[in-house]
This record gives sequence, structure tokens and C-alpha cells, in this order.
Amino acid sequence: MKISALSAYQTKLAGLSRKSRLRALASREGVDFTSNDYLGLAETPRLKAAITHAIERGVPVGAGGSRLLRGNHPEHEALEAEAAAFFGAEKAIYFGSGFAANVALFSTLPLRDDLVLYDALIHASVHDGIAAGKAGAAAVPHNQVEAFEREIIRWRQAGGSGRPWIAVESLYSMDGDCAPLAAFADLAERHGGFLVVDEAHATGVFGPGGRGLAAELEGRHHVVALHTCGKALGLSGALLSLPAVLADYLVNRARGFIYSTAPSPLMAAAVREALRVIADEPWRRLRLAELVNFAGEELRSRLGVTPGGSQILPVMIGDNARALKIAARLRDGGFDVRAIRPPTVPEGTARLRIAITLNVDESQIAAMVGLLAASMREEAA
Repeated sequence: MKISALSAYQTKLAGLSRKSRLRALASREGVDFTSNDYLGLAETPRLKAAITHAIERGVPVGAGGSRLLRGNHPEHEALEAEAAAFFGAEKAIYFGSGFAANVALFSTLPLRDDLVLYDALIHASVHDGIAAGKAGAAAVPHNQVEAFEREIIRWRQAGGSGRPWIAVESLYSMDGDCAPLAAFADLAERHGGFLVVDEAHATGVFGPGGRGLAAELEGRHHVVALHTCGKALGLSGALLSLPAVLADYLVNRARGFIYSTAPSPLMAAAVREALRVIADEPWRRLRLAELVNFAGEELRSRLGVTPGGSQILPVMIGDNARALKIAARLRDGGFDVRAIRPPTVPEGTARLRIAITLNVDESQIAAMVGLLAASMREEAA
């Protein structure tokens, strides 16, 4: 009997379903407790107006080619110059996504004799970039600076001759906690290495003027930062801010940059405006902090959950199927909360990831937490 060429894929999907790990696209319904639009910029009139004005100025929708061919538009260059000044770096490069930026960075900058040490909870895009690169790599327990140093020393003693690259997130996307960035920066400098800080969930929300948790470190010769534009900035793409020589090296050697069509010049124009909005409208960060504090108190009082102080509030469930059931109850009640399961998070740590944004208010937060508490009690019974 002839076996269908699709059968292997059907078998793997069936296996995911048995483990309650099968995924499917879901529509945007209910009150937003899952997006990364932390400052509510995705629908703000200023960004819509920026795109309208750019069209009126003759900015094209598409770039028409890679940056090294005809795709390099003045809007890209203007954004990169303004972003470098905003974040305090020598240079910035605009990519189509944070994933693409991380893959380009880690597949290109760490050289063959180098070692990449990455936090065990780092973004998946870092893993893919490392896999495409030539440097050795090792995972290190979450936020343990001493463990990073032990790995560097062990590597040197074994004959490691290159430079260590320390890769961390400033604010972890599924746990809501922060890295001790100053300690990591000192460690990298002490061992002649580099620190790469993924600011994806901190850009726009934390730091002076919304410049992120690594704001005091940017501009140093051994620090590279990634600022995604699809979260608090409300748009898409990502900015790498880094020393000029590393930026030039990426332009010459990063295959994901060289061989990709450039991001839309219209989006570059909108990101320029988004940077101005977060500088001009600090009330957004202040209001978000109020909502985060309120949500934290609600979770503490009703569920005994200790909040981490950021806009990302995970509620640990453990079991995949139970996490899905509770998320479904919340959706049925009009609240968009998603269950996060392995492999995005470690085995046995399925959770609900509650994201607080300016798209909600206190009454909606209280109603959501109330339904969550009731749903968890019912599922435990």
C-alpha cells in the first residue's frame, strides 16, 4: 500500500495533540490581555498620521530590493540615525523583525573561536542564530552571573582563545523578571567579551525616556542591544544598536541582511514617529505602571501570585491541558488570555501569560482576575 507523503507530518501533529501542545491560529477576540502593545500605540492616531504623511511625501510602500541594492531608502537611514541618537549608540541597523535581527547577529558577529553563553530562558531566535553561526555555545542557568563566569573560566582553561559573548534578555518575555545587566556588563568587560541585551519587552516601557533597561550601558564598546518595534512601539521590525564597526561588519557579512528585501520605508517612517511618541508622552509609561501595580495587587489578593513588577504577569499552571481549559474559560468570558506551553517554556511550567497594556482599565483587570480565580478553583475541584 502506498503511504502518503503527508503521513509523517500527520503523525507528528497527532503526537502534539496528545500532549496538549497542538497550536492553531486564533482570532483577536475579547479584552486584550495577551498582546505586546504595552503603550497602546498600535492604534494611536499619531502613527496612522505618520504613515499618511509619508505617503503624501512620496515614500514608497515597498523597498524594491535589499539594502545593498536599490532598497536602501532615505527613511531607513533617517530612522537609523535617529535611533542611534535616541538609544545612545554609535550606530543602529533596522531589520524586518526581532527574530531576523537576532539570527543575523548571532550567526555573524561571534567568530569561530568565540563562545556564546546564553541565558537558559533566552528567546528562540537567539538559538536559531547560534545554530547558524560558527562559534561554540552553552546555556547557563537563568540570571546566574556567577554561573556565566564559571563557564568562561572553564572555557579559558580548556584553551578557549576567542571572546565570550553573553546573551540575555533585559525583561524576560514569559517570566516577567529582569536580568542584572550592570553585573553582566562588568563580567563581559572583565573577560574581554561582549554583552548582547535583548530589550524586546523593555523598550518604550522602562528606562529614562523609555530607552530600555540597558540605557545606561548603551554606547559602550562591548555592548549590543536589540530594540524590537513590534511591541511597545506598536509597529514592526527591530533596531540593533551597537558599535559602528560591528554594524559595518553586519552589513558586509550578515546573510539575513544582505539577501533580504529591506523593510517597508513606510514602516521606517512610522517607527521614527513612535520613538518621538514615547519621548513626548511619558504619561503612557506612568499610566501603564499604575495598571501593572493594580493588576499585581489583584493577583496577589485573589490568587496568591507574587508579581514581578513588570507588565508581564505569568500565572503558573503546570499541566498543559489544564492551562488550555482555563484560557478557554477566560475567552468564553470575554478576555483574551493565552496558555503558553512547551517548548516555549520548560516542561511542566505551562502558564497563562497575562500582559498588561493601555488597552485595558482597572475594571477590566478586576473582572478578568475574578474570573481567573473562579476558573482555577473549578479546575482544581
